[in-house]
Amino acid sequence: MAEAPQQSDESDLSTFENKTGLAEDMKFLASMPELCDVTFLVGDTREPVCAVKAVLAARSRVFHKMLYQAPSPQRKKEAPPKENKLRLFLKRSSEPLLNLQNAAQQRGFSQQLAPIQEPQSNQHHTLIIEEFEPDVFRQLIEYIHTGCVTLQPRTLLGVMNAADYYGLDELRRACAGFVQCCINVDTVCALLASAERYIQYKCTKSLVQKVLEFVDEHGNEVLNLGSFTLLPQHVVRLILARDELRADEFTKFQAALMWGKKYCDSNPNTPLKDVIGNFLEYIQFHKIPANVLMREVHPLGLVPYSIIMNALAYQADPTSVDPAKLSPNRVRRSGHGRSMSVQSSLDPYGSNTTLSSSGSSEMVSSEGGGIKHSSN
Repeated sequence: MAEAPQQSDESDLSTFENKTGLAEDMKFLASMPELCDVTFLVGDTREPVCAVKAVLAARSRVFHKMLYQAPSPQRKKEAPPKENKLRLFLKRSSEPLLNLQNAAQQRGFSQQLAPIQEPQSNQHHTLIIEEFEPDVFRQLIEYIHTGCVTLQPRTLLGVMNAADYYGLDELRRACAGFVQCCINVDTVCALLASAERYIQYKCTKSLVQKVLEFVDEHGNEVLNLGSFTLLPQHVVRLILARDELRADEFTKFQAALMWGKKYCDSNPNTPLKDVIGNFLEYIQFHKIPANVLMREVHPLGLVPYSIIMNALAYQADPTSVDPAKLSPNRVRRSGHGRSMSVQSSLDPYGSNTTLSSSGSSEMVSSEGGGIKHSSN
């Protein structure tokens, strides 16, 4: 009698996945301090961010080393003679107790001596994280626990550098991909401002390069943004000084004026003329039409009369004015190629951070929409 062909067991199997539910539960886990065993105090404000050590260690080798591997120089080995003496002392001291225990057992009582407690490896840890901002680190922890995070321009640079720092390559690549579609007129100033904090990280340089190329391409639009006034002064100077910036000179003057007024609102004791003076060398006034100079610029009393007159004289007869008097900064730069250094005045680490532009430059800040990245 022929045997019936065996049916495949695969028809009896079914795979059910609920990754969304798992991600939500893990996010809830990280949000409950009593369920976590490590707390990070993040940034200058030391904001607490809780997490589960085992999850961090499983997802990041950097966290594993940080949380479970004590630095080798701190491990002290006791001398063998001292260790032997200590053991002998404990052995002699415990002999009377062991004799009592044996006697009690003989009377019908079961009595057990409590073992000596050893240091627990699962104690709650508290660590300080100064490298990243609280919002950035919180997004990183959320991604590690859930495999999902919403990327947004405001924190993009920080998350990308944090992912690189903690060895999360998938998240770093997702951030790099998001950069390509998130650099626009609405987000460019936000991206420029956040680079200030992370300028020492390698991911920042590539991103800033792309941002400044966008600024060069859309100069007039960027300079007219209200968010342009939120940039640090040295970043504004860096942008205005770029030869590649496609913006007319009057727009550059208006951008400097807008930034100066905003600065004076916060620093009322500083004269507007002094603030504007920091930007004049980057504006070629002789390229601003004469009627605009006399109607829009000169009446403000912010630009020295000599600059106005030299600009007008050049427009009447270019050979009558020494080019060095028109734009001394550009003449000085032409002898050194297309590079320029601007000293950072807002270095969060107390060191001297230099932002440079050689054909392109570096900086960042963010706002606007976001994109969600998940790891499968």
